[in-house]
Amino acid sequence: MSNSISGGRQESVVMGRDISGPITFTAAGRRVPAYLQDPLRWPLASGWDALAAGAHRARPDDFGDAVPPYVPRDQDAVIRARLTRAADEGGLVLVVGDSTAGKTRACFEALRTELPEYRVVAPVGGPDLLTAVEVIDRTAVRCVVWLDDLESCLGPDGLEPGLLAELIRLRIPVLATMRHQQFDIFAAPETASETGPPEHARTATAGARVLRQLAPVELDRVWSAGELERAGEADDDRIADALAHHGPYGIAEYLAAGPALFQEWHRAFRPGGRPRAAALIAAAVDLARTGLRPPYPLGLLTDAHEPYLTAAGGPLLRPEPFDSALEWATRRRHGVTSMLVPTQDPDAWDVFDYLTDHTQTSVPDTTWHTALRHTTDIDDLTNIGVHAHYVAPAIAESFYRRAAEAGSADALNNLGLLLGRASRQEDAEHVFRQAADTGHAEAACNLGALLANSGRAEEAERFFRMAADTGHVDATANLGTLLDGTGRTDEAEHLFRLAANTGHPRALNNLGILLDDTGRADEAESTYRQAADAGHAEAMCNLGILLDDRGRTDEAEDFFRMAADTGHVDAMHNLGVLLVDTGRADEAESTYRQAADAGSVRSLFNLGGLLAKAGRTDEAEATYRRAADAGHVGAANNLGILLDGSGQTDEAEHFFRQAADAGNMTARNNLDILLAEMGRVDEAEATYPPSRIRR
Repeated sequence: MSNSISGGRQESVVMGRDISGPITFTAAGRRVPAYLQDPLRWPLASGWDALAAGAHRARPDDFGDAVPPYVPRDQDAVIRARLTRAADEGGLVLVVGDSTAGKTRACFEALRTELPEYRVVAPVGGPDLLTAVEVIDRTAVRCVVWLDDLESCLGPDGLEPGLLAELIRLRIPVLATMRHQQFDIFAAPETASETGPPEHARTATAGARVLRQLAPVELDRVWSAGELERAGEADDDRIADALAHHGPYGIAEYLAAGPALFQEWHRAFRPGGRPRAAALIAAAVDLARTGLRPPYPLGLLTDAHEPYLTAAGGPLLRPEPFDSALEWATRRRHGVTSMLVPTQDPDAWDVFDYLTDHTQTSVPDTTWHTALRHTTDIDDLTNIGVHAHYVAPAIAESFYRRAAEAGSADALNNLGLLLGRASRQEDAEHVFRQAADTGHAEAACNLGALLANSGRAEEAERFFRMAADTGHVDATANLGTLLDGTGRTDEAEHLFRLAANTGHPRALNNLGILLDDTGRADEAESTYRQAADAGHAEAMCNLGILLDDRGRTDEAEDFFRMAADTGHVDAMHNLGVLLVDTGRADEAESTYRQAADAGSVRSLFNLGGLLAKAGRTDEAEATYRRAADAGHVGAANNLGILLDGSGQTDEAEHFFRQAADAGNMTARNNLDILLAEMGRVDEAEATYPPSRIRR
């Protein structure tokens, strides 16, 4: 007898043919934390506390209430509609914004309004999230998962694409917030080219793969006119004060005292100020910016702050004693918060996140190295590597290697991406192979992309299949592209459909191309539309081409414009062509110029033709020269025609030859005619055969 487990891994299994009576089974695996064991003890959304949810405190009112009345935000309707949908279908609603923009409060109010009878669970970290999902599945209690500061739960041991799919399957709603700074770090795409240009496989950490599946709701820290008007209707002295004095800051930002604390911290870096306290805070701020998770032990802050103090002037600042500095840095201000925030450990501290988000200076190398000395946790090492990946790649490599030595396959994968980005392809391949040998699907996919780009298609196929067999959607799409490029279109279509069924935009676009190429235009249109709805710019452009070919010009124009607005250069060019065809030459000129500035040589050529037709010969000549210099053969020929027409025959000959040598038959004929007109008939006949083509 044997068992197979579908949809995941089961660490402990009990089998028996006939069982009677009770069974006691104690697993030695993951322990369920006490706070997660009984969902009926989790708070109801209707009775939950905003501060417990993570909302920032404001100055207390006369009754000691640190939570002002809620001022409705412009994005409330969007957040609430998505939350209601997630309650019906499962899935993640993410609200992104700056620190103190009001993200947590807006989500908290949406939750209380839309799902008041749901139990709320707020897991602490990725492993607890996994446990919470298992508990909800087992007990069938209606629950919503609350993930304030989503980054703490992202990763292979927490929220990754497989768990997101499971949340959707179980119809569990998740409401999450994330600061812009963290979102940009985790969502920043690495690029590993797949087979068959112009498509590319975007690869990054497990967290990035989750974020790429989402369309976050953006909450601006600076309030709109409508929001300010609603704030004016609130009966609260604190809001009225914020409305009168917030200046360039957002209302929530002002209420949380963020700007005031930020300015006070920086003023402390002066003689007679609080320079040691300011250095302690700077050290905590930059440790947070490295990705090292709080709390920060006092010994770490002591070690990390000295370079900041030295850089600011050291003894010349007459720094205060350490105890006095710590007292100042941890003192609550305005009844709201302190700069260093206490934690459950009396000898370890967190930092007010507003200070972290609004610090723009580079993290000093000394701080990265201090974090490395004080860090042994694999997840922290990998996380710090992610934060350093783009801003300090040499440091990121050190962290990844330390984590890899400790057994992290994710760190190996990220290290491979880093090495590939630095054009160290052999090293990257070696590292990806190490990670793939552990069963790491993302690394196998990345290795497949690297091999495909170096022309080793058979090896690439093997690793793409290895990853695709685990359900890795990017690998499935990449394998489809590889097979499509080698003529195995039936299997490619099957793979594209598998990936497309998960909503994978690139797979949808590639499937649309395959359907279009095989004469199934109606199905191609539907498929392109799905990809376009997911924000895939190339699919928008392809859909525009298909619609234009079918005579639906107005619709085609809409999709070309949508893609062009994302910066898609081919869409800009195609929009220019459509505008010319519909008699809007002035707008076409502007569009061609935009595309040309973005690098489109085709648009330069078309712009030259547009200018020549309008009689703007000098501009046309200059434009054709740019296109010819960029290698456009038709532009060289047309430039020759313009030059010949203005009597510049020697230069015209040069450009006709340039185009003719590149194989342009029209240019060959034009050169033949020019030579004949110059009396060099023997040279013309000897150089080129007679042609009926006339310019």
